[in-house]
Amino acid sequence: MKKTLLLVDGSSYLYRAYHAMPDLRNAQGQPTGALYGVISMLRRLLHDYKDAAHYGACVFDAPGGSFRDQLYPQYKANRPSMPDDMRTQIPAIHAAAAALGWTVIAMPGVEADDVIGTLAAQAAKDGLYTIISTGDKDLAQLVNDRVELINTMSGERQDPAGVMQKFGVPPDRIIDYLMLTGDAVDNVPGVDKVGPKTAAKWLAQYGSIENLVAHAGEIKGVAGANLRQAMANFPLTRDLLTVRLDCDLPPENTALAMPLREPDQATLIQLYETYGFRTWLREITGESDRIPAQDARAAQPDAVPAAPDGVQYDTILDKDHFAQWLQRLRQADLVALDTETTSLDPMAARLVGLSVSVRAGQAAYIPVGHTAPGTPDQLDRAWVLDQLRPWLEDATVPKLLHNAKYDSHVFANEGVALRGVRHDTMLQAYVLQSHRRVNLQDLCIQWLGITGTTYEDLCGKGAKQIGFDELALDQAAHYAAEDADFTLRLHQVLLPKVLADEGLARTYQLEIDTSAVLTRIERNGVAIDAQVLARQSHELGQQMLDLETQAHALAGQPFNLNSPKQLGEILFTQMQLPVLRKTAGGAPSTDEEVLTRLAADYPLPRLLLDYRGIAKLKSTYTDKLPRMINPETGRVHTRYAQAAVVTGRLASSDPNLQNIPVRTAEGRRVRSAFVASLGRIVSADYSQIELRVMAHVSGDENLRKAFADGLDIHRATAAEVFGVAPDQVDAEHRRAAKAINFGLIYGMGEFGLASNLGITRAAAKSYIDRYFMRYPGVADYMDRIRRQAREQGYVETVFGRRLYFPDLAGAKGPRAAAAERAAINAPMQGTAADLIKMAMVAVQDWLSGQDLRSLMVMQVHDELVFDVVPEELDILRQRVPELMAGVARLAVPLIAEVGVGRDWGEAH
Repeated sequence: MKKTLLLVDGSSYLYRAYHAMPDLRNAQGQPTGALYGVISMLRRLLHDYKDAAHYGACVFDAPGGSFRDQLYPQYKANRPSMPDDMRTQIPAIHAAAAALGWTVIAMPGVEADDVIGTLAAQAAKDGLYTIISTGDKDLAQLVNDRVELINTMSGERQDPAGVMQKFGVPPDRIIDYLMLTGDAVDNVPGVDKVGPKTAAKWLAQYGSIENLVAHAGEIKGVAGANLRQAMANFPLTRDLLTVRLDCDLPPENTALAMPLREPDQATLIQLYETYGFRTWLREITGESDRIPAQDARAAQPDAVPAAPDGVQYDTILDKDHFAQWLQRLRQADLVALDTETTSLDPMAARLVGLSVSVRAGQAAYIPVGHTAPGTPDQLDRAWVLDQLRPWLEDATVPKLLHNAKYDSHVFANEGVALRGVRHDTMLQAYVLQSHRRVNLQDLCIQWLGITGTTYEDLCGKGAKQIGFDELALDQAAHYAAEDADFTLRLHQVLLPKVLADEGLARTYQLEIDTSAVLTRIERNGVAIDAQVLARQSHELGQQMLDLETQAHALAGQPFNLNSPKQLGEILFTQMQLPVLRKTAGGAPSTDEEVLTRLAADYPLPRLLLDYRGIAKLKSTYTDKLPRMINPETGRVHTRYAQAAVVTGRLASSDPNLQNIPVRTAEGRRVRSAFVASLGRIVSADYSQIELRVMAHVSGDENLRKAFADGLDIHRATAAEVFGVAPDQVDAEHRRAAKAINFGLIYGMGEFGLASNLGITRAAAKSYIDRYFMRYPGVADYMDRIRRQAREQGYVETVFGRRLYFPDLAGAKGPRAAAAERAAINAPMQGTAADLIKMAMVAVQDWLSGQDLRSLMVMQVHDELVFDVVPEELDILRQRVPELMAGVARLAVPLIAEVGVGRDWGEAH
């Protein structure tokens, strides 16, 4: 067996772990995500190479610059400064790496890449083979017959042939390749608008960058002009990109002086106890009760599953191969399915290819729309879809996807109705941990300990990004098949965790059902009257001009209302208004919070707030909405993010229907542009849903009785708090009671209430004390939820959805107070989210079951909006509120109120 040196690019590991892992913290509130991620990767590497590697080092960048910063002051200038939460974990990461048996190197003035290059060169002289574990493409220049790169998280290996396959150039041309493409991460300039494909093509044609420069005059068009302009920088960029092989390393850092050691168990025990890594501690000691129970909120996933024995990804290019895989699909109990497309816009995306997996490690990709030069013949898209249609549209055949709503749109765009979506790994992860990211890449790192090639790795970023259809087929096929394979593997880990808890299982099924309804709502879209918006936009523009004139008069001179600098000069230098807060740059802040506080005493800030509100309404809605009308459908199709909000609420975007202002007349008028295309708009809205949930979860008898008796809850609260008969409650009493009712369910304290009502803190405290005296169950509930959130790290909705609050771990001061307020509100908001989702599913099932032509077109907060044909109006007005009220039985009645109109504004 070859004597082998195993080198770890520790800085690459650090950044990948920090950005991939969630915000984990121990009982003391110390961040632990990057530490956990790096230890996990190092452990996996040691396991995979325990019999092959004899020497090893983990190499990190040291603080401070290197010679490259002297060569080029803009080197790495685009990188943000290292986050404090990352920096504080570095000493523990170094200690953990050393305790695991690695030699840890961080040389001041020398980058980790150069240390790795020098060690690899030394090892070759000493007769060693070198394996470098990294995610950094720059190190591909080191690959030769004695050096290879590995990416342990994706399983990718790069020997000379692997480098050629990935980049299209051999290792000894990687520097030339990077000189052409540039390195955006390190801010090393390349040739403008030259991406990986062009760079590889030029080097294949001319052999080297020197020969390319000699023939630069032959390169035509914009690319040639950009090449000739960039050539003056080539000596500098070569210097910046070349990994040094001759660093002056101390004797103790030579390869032969760095044998991999046995782990230092005592140090590891101390680290695992300190940072709350229970599973790893249990491996060493057999138990983990020395870790404070509070650390359970940052519990890590169980030991990652073993990788499959072998990985086989097929690319299907002929009908016989297709037939073999179709038979496998028909025989499989569950198939993971994924699409590759031309766009992230679900209504515009067209199919480029689809991938399937029937067993961990086994997947296939069926390309149907790749356009890169040299792409082999592909199966015809229409033929493939016709062959797959019976399987895709069979509701009895279970299918697994990641974000099935998107793929359902893609198939619908191709005329296929995807049915049988039984599972969705995005929704599984969301139900388990709604406070964490749910993209496939992050989930695979977290739960499987692996990662694959990212879309950006293959297609680039920003202006240089190419479409997936332009990608070389071999790269595209591996990426696509990997997605299907990883989805299946992830499902095998996540589903048992979901089904182990009755509440989570119920929530997951609700999310699966909701996904199908949202797909239908998004495809339905809603009709927009562009002429109404054009008139409103003109009127808003006139109002802005009027407000601008008034502002100039108040200031005594003209100025740009959109310029923070000029505004600060007017408000704080000339008018001498008090400076309430400064920006990071030291200038007086003119943000909305500052202007709101100043507006209580000065007219100009009030006017500026009005101007900003109208300007935002104009730019975001009246100007933008007409441009968002789909030319094929004539309607606006919002996108609902189902797994984006911790509490289970939906988020709407493109356009955001949930942020249309309703407190101003101008904002309410925007709704009048959402019109009926079938006959009438019907709006069905839960009445005071979160207050009703508060009555249910708190168990307060007075609050429950008020709802049971059908009282005006704000009037009832005013009567209780102010000690007057209900018929003696005046408008001011009711306004204060409304602020208390809604404020307390959002965890508002006396300061917030005082600010909201414009009263003293003493008066606000008196109101709150009287409220809790009349509604003691609410006070008990709030204390109970605070305790529960701190003890277990999460709270639950009435139906078992878990809502995590990791910020409570070790938090103090304002951060802890904010987390507590969120925890108090979460069961109400989360239960309301569950209820509206239940209502959507129930109503859509009824619409479909009755073969009605009316459409559900929007979901906004606690409201469902329908485009209704005239002959179905009466039945919808009767049945929809009944269905909404009947989806669950709470301790107080659920009530849905219905409005009808020619447009949304009239109906709401």
